[in-house]
Amino acid sequence: MSRDSTSTWKVAVASAALAVAATKCVEMGWKKYQLQNNAATAGVKSSKKLMASGAYDDSLFREQLARNYAFLGEEGMEKVKNQYVVVVGAGGVGSWVVTMLVRSGVRKIRVIDFDQVSLSSLNRHSCANLKDVGTPKVLTLKKHMADIAPWCEIDAVNELWDLANSERLTMGNGRPDMVVDCIDNIDTKVDLLAYLHENKIEMVSSMGASTKSDPTRVNVGDISTTEEDPLARAVRRRLKQKGITTGVPVVFSAEKPDPRKAQLLPLPDDEYEKGTVGELSALKDFRVRILPVLGTMPGIFGLTIATYILTKVSGYPMNPIEGKNRIKVYDGILQSLAGQTSRIGEKDQRVPVALADIGYIVEEVFRGKSPVSGYSTRLTLSKWDPSRPITIQNVVLLTKEEQKEHEKRVLNGGEKLEDVYSPEVIALVNKRFDEEKYYSQYR
Repeated sequence: MSRDSTSTWKVAVASAALAVAATKCVEMGWKKYQLQNNAATAGVKSSKKLMASGAYDDSLFREQLARNYAFLGEEGMEKVKNQYVVVVGAGGVGSWVVTMLVRSGVRKIRVIDFDQVSLSSLNRHSCANLKDVGTPKVLTLKKHMADIAPWCEIDAVNELWDLANSERLTMGNGRPDMVVDCIDNIDTKVDLLAYLHENKIEMVSSMGASTKSDPTRVNVGDISTTEEDPLARAVRRRLKQKGITTGVPVVFSAEKPDPRKAQLLPLPDDEYEKGTVGELSALKDFRVRILPVLGTMPGIFGLTIATYILTKVSGYPMNPIEGKNRIKVYDGILQSLAGQTSRIGEKDQRVPVALADIGYIVEEVFRGKSPVSGYSTRLTLSKWDPSRPITIQNVVLLTKEEQKEHEKRVLNGGEKLEDVYSPEVIALVNKRFDEEKYYSQYR
């Protein structure tokens, strides 16, 4: 046999061997695919069968929550499983709280809300879709959560939480281990928090997520540490009237206001022309103005609350950075006021305002910004009316440039406040002083 014939023969044999090997590989691959597909199909059928029968045993629960067990440990997950949580409010924040608590292994939840899913709420709701529009939010949550965690007992209460029915709504299915407040109406929110405080029930409350957009400013802390949050300010003041100053954990945003950012939208003029504005709301005392909401922010608030609950309950270490920790800033503002007393020729250069009062004046009275310009940087305090002594009700928050101008024209120059500032600015300053005078009785 010639060399050429031998080479041709070897090539033919090699080609045939490769063809056989390729065929075997395809056959093995196809069999593997069929086995995987059959297993997946069997898994889906098994899952559907289990859900239909309600027989979702502990081994399946553990497999579904394997990552949580790895993170929180056996003892931590046992505590999570045994929690009974009541969530009041099932909107953008509350729906995410419920969803993540259910996904994390909590086995008993009551969710309370009177509202229905609207088309405009789909930008922030955790699970509602177009088919859910017009249906109660609590029933929507219960339906979708049943497909995720059939082991969880979800008690959906399609009702408005109010003080008159507080015992039945909060305790009706047993005393809760934790209550989550996701209400956006101030009066109802304060009633709920006061009720929980008086009954020594563990709680966590969501402050305002609307008009916020900076996730790096979201904080967890006591109600007394909140800043730059109008809802928190209003809640804090009303709780003070009830004798409650601390002991209310909250999630809030310390994001500073900016005229370039979203604002609370006013009602159109034609709505005011229809009659009393209070009669335009769906329920008595509920807001009728539109809150601009970036859909991601309520989700971040809800996820933060759920994480806070899971770590607190399981004993996992968590050390929140409290938002109000600005002693050096406040001390600088106080020193600036003290320096002004010598510049304007005060006989007694001691300042009758304590360092502990500065944070209150800056954050509570003037909302962290100058009433003259609305700016929130390079702030200081200044005596306002030269005819009156320096007190909490006669110091105003200004920028350093505004303080210098105020000294030059009013405190040292003798010009009248009315000649220097617009009626709007003077009215705003007087309004802040009047508010302080009213709330000072609860300090």
